[in-house]
Amino acid sequence: MKKAYILLFCSMIFSLGLKAQDSFDPDVLLIDARTLILDGKYIEGRKIAFRALSKYPDYADILILVGRSYAWEGKNDSASIYLERAIIASPDYEDAYSAYLDNLSWAEQYDQADVVLQKAKDNLGQPLPPSLRYKESRLLYYREEYDDAYEIVEELFEAKYNNEGLLSYMQTLQRLRRNNAVGITYDYDSFFNDISPWNTFSFYGRTRTKLTGTLIGRVTQSSRYDDNGTLFELDAYPSLGKKAYAYVNIGGSAASFFPQFRFGASIYYNLPKAWEIEGGFRYLQFSESTTIYTASLGKYVGNWWFNLRGNLIPGTGNSLGTSANLQARYYFKTGEDFFSAQVSSGVSPDEETRDPTQLLNSYRVRLGYQQLITDRFMIYGYTGYSRDELGPERFRNDLNFSLGVEYRF
Repeated sequence: MKKAYILLFCSMIFSLGLKAQDSFDPDVLLIDARTLILDGKYIEGRKIAFRALSKYPDYADILILVGRSYAWEGKNDSASIYLERAIIASPDYEDAYSAYLDNLSWAEQYDQADVVLQKAKDNLGQPLPPSLRYKESRLLYYREEYDDAYEIVEELFEAKYNNEGLLSYMQTLQRLRRNNAVGITYDYDSFFNDISPWNTFSFYGRTRTKLTGTLIGRVTQSSRYDDNGTLFELDAYPSLGKKAYAYVNIGGSAASFFPQFRFGASIYYNLPKAWEIEGGFRYLQFSESTTIYTASLGKYVGNWWFNLRGNLIPGTGNSLGTSANLQARYYFKTGEDFFSAQVSSGVSPDEETRDPTQLLNSYRVRLGYQQLITDRFMIYGYTGYSRDELGPERFRNDLNFSLGVEYRF
């Protein structure tokens, strides 16, 4: 009898041990699986996640984790299965819709993304949470419905939605929107009685085509050195895909103080974390021809945009001129209302009013402000001071004022 009790006791202990080994905390398994998956060990991480799902099949966070892991591997159909289950398990959970919309966008399954977005609106109500509204804007962007996409992100920007790439995305939409415009700019350069002031008017028209992207025609009329001259230019910003675009400029003039011929091209590429790089060249034909190689690095940080540009100007023999420009903008209510400041040395390759071969050194500071008054009218103004070295112990000081207005239709 005593032996029977001992055997029964041992059997109970053994049974409890087996149950203990078979029991687990799904939250702990979620953390373990996430750690492996974020480290790129998708298969190992999913094995742990599947263990948890075998007993907790409606655990939404684990379903989302599995779905995202498949999406990151490019297995979008498999991802959709688990993300669909996550929405069914927790129809009022924002993260499930967010992950599902990401997966469908990466797979370019935009029609299905619209269905999921409508589910989110039905289950979460409207307006949607900011993160989902941002994804709604991205879907409109992928469909090339740029005006509607911009309207959403403009509201998010005004509401201080925190997204690292929001301002960069707004600038991309601004470039792609199909808005026509005409504008006029007046520049006044005073040289402190060293030479007569310069008066410059610039008239431009802007439109957009599928081939050229934004297309700008510009006529600049200036009086300087007791002479008058006109410069004609054409700018184009053709798209090179979702992350890149080009800039092309061509122009010319018969005036001695404008380039007889100018041509330039650059390629811009958007990098992760709101960075942008650019590289290109400018060819200017004054009394002598000059080729300038230029590159820039830009970064969006909150409401700020910073850009550092460097230029190389090959000279005669082994000489090499350089110039640089640092610019910052702070954006206010929209992606078109901003304050700007810049400091530069040397001559910018995009300044058609200066012959870089005639200046040894140049230093400039410049401040500006741009404001969209209504949907149709925009005003802007700049002022700057530059000090140019014309020769040994010979300098010229320039105080510049610039005003402009634009009408959109």
